[in-house]
Amino acid sequence: MAPSFVFPQSLTSLEEDNDSDYTRLTVQRPFPISSLRPPELEELVKGVSFDLSDKELFCVEEQEVFDRVYSLVKGFASLSPGCKFNLVESLRSNLSVLLPNVESLSRSRGSVSRDDGHDESGGEQLVADRLASHRNAFKIYTFFLVHILLIEESSSSSDKNATKVVASSRKRQPVNSWNWEPQRGRIMNLIANSLEINLSLLFGSSDPDENYLSFIMKNAFLMFENALLLKDSDAKDALCRIIGTCATKYHYIAQSCASILHLIHKYDFVVTHLADAVAGAEKKYADGSMVISLIREIGRTNPKDYVKDTVGAENIGRFLVELADRLPKLISTNIGLLVPHFGGESYKIRNALVGVLGKLIAKAFNDVEGEVSSKSTRLRAKQAMLEILLERCRDVSAYTRSRVLQVWAELCEEHSLSIGLWNEVATVASGRLEDKSAIVRKSALNLLIMMLQHNPFGPQLRAASFEATLEQYKKKLNELTPNRPSQNPDDLQSDNDVSCGDSGVENEESEGDPKDQDSMADSCLPHVADGMPQVDNSVPDFGNVEQTRTLVASLEAGLRFSKCISDTMPTLVQLMASSSSSDVENTILLLMRCRQFQIDGSEACLRKMLPLVFSQDKSIYEAVENAFITIYIRKNPVETAKNLLNLAIDSNIGDLAALEFILGALVSKGDITASMLSALWDFFCFNISGTTAEQSRGALSVLCMAAKSSPTVLSSHLQDIVDIGFGRWAKVEPLLARTACLALQRLSEEDKKKLLSTNGNRVFGILEGLVSGFSLPENIWYAAADRAIAALYTIHPTPETIAANLVKKSLKSVFDSSGSEEQPDTGRYDVPTSVQVAKLSRFLFIVSHVAMNQLVYIESCVRKIQKAKAKKEKMVAEDRKFDENTASDAQKDDSINSELGLAASEDAMLDSLAERAEKEIVLGGGTEKNLIGNCAPFLSKLCRNFGLMQKYPELQASGMLALCRLMIIDAEFCESNLQLLFTVVENAPSETVRSNCTIALGDLAVRFPNLLEPWTENMYARLRDQSVSVRKNAVLVLSHLILNDMMKVKGYINEMAIRLEDEDERISNLARLFFHELSKKGSNPIYNLLPDILGKLSCQNLKGDSFCNIMQFLIGSIKKDKQMEALVEKLCNRFTGVSDIRQWEYISYCLSQLAFTEKSMRKLMESFKAYEHVLSEDTVMEHFRNIINKGKKFAKPELKSIIEEFEEKIIKFHNEKKELVLAEKNAQVHQQKVDNLGTFMVTKKEAEESGESEITEAVSFGAIYNLKFEIDQTKKQLISLWTILKFLHPKAKTIKSRTHSDASGEVTELEFDEDEVQSSLLHTRVAGASKSRMKKKQHKVSKKLNLTPPLEETQGQSEGKGERWDDKIASDCF
Repeated sequence: MAPSFVFPQSLTSLEEDNDSDYTRLTVQRPFPISSLRPPELEELVKGVSFDLSDKELFCVEEQEVFDRVYSLVKGFASLSPGCKFNLVESLRSNLSVLLPNVESLSRSRGSVSRDDGHDESGGEQLVADRLASHRNAFKIYTFFLVHILLIEESSSSSDKNATKVVASSRKRQPVNSWNWEPQRGRIMNLIANSLEINLSLLFGSSDPDENYLSFIMKNAFLMFENALLLKDSDAKDALCRIIGTCATKYHYIAQSCASILHLIHKYDFVVTHLADAVAGAEKKYADGSMVISLIREIGRTNPKDYVKDTVGAENIGRFLVELADRLPKLISTNIGLLVPHFGGESYKIRNALVGVLGKLIAKAFNDVEGEVSSKSTRLRAKQAMLEILLERCRDVSAYTRSRVLQVWAELCEEHSLSIGLWNEVATVASGRLEDKSAIVRKSALNLLIMMLQHNPFGPQLRAASFEATLEQYKKKLNELTPNRPSQNPDDLQSDNDVSCGDSGVENEESEGDPKDQDSMADSCLPHVADGMPQVDNSVPDFGNVEQTRTLVASLEAGLRFSKCISDTMPTLVQLMASSSSSDVENTILLLMRCRQFQIDGSEACLRKMLPLVFSQDKSIYEAVENAFITIYIRKNPVETAKNLLNLAIDSNIGDLAALEFILGALVSKGDITASMLSALWDFFCFNISGTTAEQSRGALSVLCMAAKSSPTVLSSHLQDIVDIGFGRWAKVEPLLARTACLALQRLSEEDKKKLLSTNGNRVFGILEGLVSGFSLPENIWYAAADRAIAALYTIHPTPETIAANLVKKSLKSVFDSSGSEEQPDTGRYDVPTSVQVAKLSRFLFIVSHVAMNQLVYIESCVRKIQKAKAKKEKMVAEDRKFDENTASDAQKDDSINSELGLAASEDAMLDSLAERAEKEIVLGGGTEKNLIGNCAPFLSKLCRNFGLMQKYPELQASGMLALCRLMIIDAEFCESNLQLLFTVVENAPSETVRSNCTIALGDLAVRFPNLLEPWTENMYARLRDQSVSVRKNAVLVLSHLILNDMMKVKGYINEMAIRLEDEDERISNLARLFFHELSKKGSNPIYNLLPDILGKLSCQNLKGDSFCNIMQFLIGSIKKDKQMEALVEKLCNRFTGVSDIRQWEYISYCLSQLAFTEKSMRKLMESFKAYEHVLSEDTVMEHFRNIINKGKKFAKPELKSIIEEFEEKIIKFHNEKKELVLAEKNAQVHQQKVDNLGTFMVTKKEAEESGESEITEAVSFGAIYNLKFEIDQTKKQLISLWTILKFLHPKAKTIKSRTHSDASGEVTELEFDEDEVQSSLLHTRVAGASKSRMKKKQHKVSKKLNLTPPLEETQGQSEGKGERWDDKIASDCF
């Protein structure tokens, strides 16, 4: 019988010398494979294969066969593919045949034991020998096959790496080459099958040999580290079976769990496969011991370890989620082991536990079988999990909060969220929309989208519909409960809470199967969806009272959900203005979903997304465009036209501009088809029944927008524009005429010529009558006249002539129709009537608007001339290229022209003509003024009549608007009226006038920057206006000027910074946007402006919170480390020139808001001398502590020790400074008291000498008592003071105390060295002149008060008598 085979540590360990011990099988004579030639090697392999196939299965334990097989396996990598195949097939086939023989061997062993023959013991020995041989063969085959796996995997991995490096080195495989992957799968499946048979027959016990299991598991986990091997599904499944069987069936749990956790911590690609292995073992053997052991080990791990090992924490978390997904019930019973990790610092573990809870809630509690007690326990467990999820929504980590919201979304999608908890989750999600983290807001938006999509209340969530339906069913419920008429609403609410309330245990029990719950909700949907109350008030009969009460509770929950979503609309509007593109995109998606479910307010919020088309972020523009197409563009052209015209009717100016932009893009792309445009023309021409004049105007407005990108849109209906736009419908809808004027402006050049040739005079007459007539209401006339004058200048060949007629007609209507005129000689004005004021306002508007259009017309004419000249030069240049004969002459002409400067003179002449024409608009070029020039002095004089302007605010608004327009045209007129303009913009009572003037200041600054530069401070002053409208316009104007480099940022930028904390939220947002855009310019100008802003804001009366918020925002816009480092030095230097404590606090706060680096921390320490004097203040010290705490977070060990030393230094300095300041204050107080006492005694002495007794009589007993009390208190405070001073002066000598029997009580005597400075109350020896002066002063005071000399002069005497000079004061007083 061969020795038993024991698994060695490695393959080569079998060659160890074992002559002295024949108890285990080893290699005796290995074959030198490397020295054999290929034919000899093939013969060797064939011989081994023949022996393995021809002899018995356990022939492999024979020494010769064993040695040869060992040698071939050892040199397996050098074998040819054919030899490899033959050897592997021989070993694999023998092991596969050996496995069934184990069962037959057990049967034969049983038959021998039942045999009554005489040689029973011999038969048993024979069976035992065969069993040992089978066991040896089983081990040997397994050992060699596993090592072949390891060798071939190692070889294939190296070959693949070499192939990646040198791709061209691949050679064509021989014809007889083998494919390793199928062989690998067969071998591993065979080993897995060998573990699943009854190995106790081979090993004689329930568990196999420890040496065998250790070998199998060690190499299985080693192969698990190969990512390429795990991609083979057969090999991966076999490995999972091996691990699961060894750990579960053969109780190899402890070692398996340790290896599994090690792999999970080390490799991220093994997580899913190990979860499959663990879950497969539990399902196959119905034994969850390995899962429980893994959870217990994870739960025992110190949470702090996961903070350091972030990769391991993430992998462990994924593993737990995978297990919860595969084994929800088993994990749910052991989740308590993991809950303590919610208190750990690793957010990745908390994220994983949140995911685990989500999987458990969705899958672990679906069945309703089992006893009532166990079911109640499980429902309580589910409720506890739900409460944990709600609590984790307030986690400190944004990643965890985001993950919780994602889990809630998954539960909604899987219909695992009960109606009773629905509104609570919706409230949490709506609250998270205001989270400071973008990822949390994104998850909250996605959760609300998912809740709307999977809501159990119906396809329409209008609050009015729910209220109407709910009222009907409440009446029905009251009819069904006649025995309880006195039931109050609170009782009904409590019932509702029980049936469909806070998702408690009772609620869960009443819900039953979630599918039944959903079906019940769906059965209610038609009635809830219809929403509108029935005319006959009839409602479906749901049977008994309980069903009706449940339906009422469901309707109430739906109503609360609808209102909850509707209440988020203001927040969603704010999110559309977010700087995060994900916020904007997801908000648009949520609003589209809200509109689909008819949530109140969603339509209005969606219109506010239109201005986002101007966003520079391409993703945001695409989101808006897609949403616009989804909402408004339909397959039916009529529906599309109706949607667009309604949108145009209800939009404001900003939305109209955005609508025009997006419609132009859609027309260019072809998304707005010809059929849609035709439908719009049908609405405009009233070809569709039921069309109103307002819809006609909206359709024409949309067509004008489309015509901006495609002017041919208006070509086919020129006559309709004139007939309908200015016809009888214009009287019904006055704005229709204005829109028609806009359409005339958008005509192409060909259409303009066509219109002039057919209806030119008629159109001009209509436009002229529109401006000079009084058919339109006052509030609409200005807008229509604006467009009409612009249309005249666009289509008329000589617009200045018709414009002059308009001005004359308007002037005539003002002064000729009234019965009185102004009397300039007397200096008085007849009071105009209301009609005259209105006409005068119109006249001023016409004059100024004509002047502005004349300026634009002149500039357009200049551009046309320049364009024609450039085109002509281009044509001439092209002609010269083809005409080679005249090339030399042309070159001569060009050279002559260039020398003479003819080309430049032509441009200069054109500029001169343009400048002269512009100047003639207002002031005229000669001695005589032109038409508008005559009106300019009158307008200036009118605006200066403040009494008249205050009496007629409308006239002031029109007059100042006209004045500003004329100032924009002419520089001289502007300069002469600038002071008037700033006077009005500061003092005008009407905020409309101030707003208009503020906007005009921006235009003037663009056109005449040199004139406006001295008035820069006055322009910034508009930011302090009381009117919200004025401040908003001032922010917009200054932002435009500064960001476009039309105005330099001067020393008044602090006014803009104050607007960051404006009470109006829109102004605050505009100021934030300004500084955000300013920070993008160049090297961030805010860095240079920050010290100046800090100095200015510190001197203003700002609230502390406002100052902190402003500076925090501004500092947050500085991102570069170099700028931060420079700011540290600048701010530290500001401490030296400041003595105000409040400014110290502000500067230190700004320092604490900086993002410190190693360099900046060192600069702060180096600048200690600059701020050491401010450390006595507690607030300043607190800011420095915050800085130090920041520095400790990123500091390396060396720097951290330096920071700690610095911290100790400033704390010590702070304490010393604080005590010194306190001592100085106390000394000043005591000195003041002593001075008062001395004055009193001098007065008393003088009174006694002069014989005046009034003063003596005035000193009553109460006054003397009070004085004595003050002296006692002074002495006590002196003692405390000298105690502090002694602590601060360690050179002080020993304190000598003596107790006196008189009224002086206990006096403490201090003696100092000559170099110490003592308080003026207890005199010390002071050298030099200061000492002399001190003595003279003390003698003088002592003489007046009749006191003994100071302490140092009477020290010898006082020691004997025990009396001090301060005691003498007390004795004299009393």
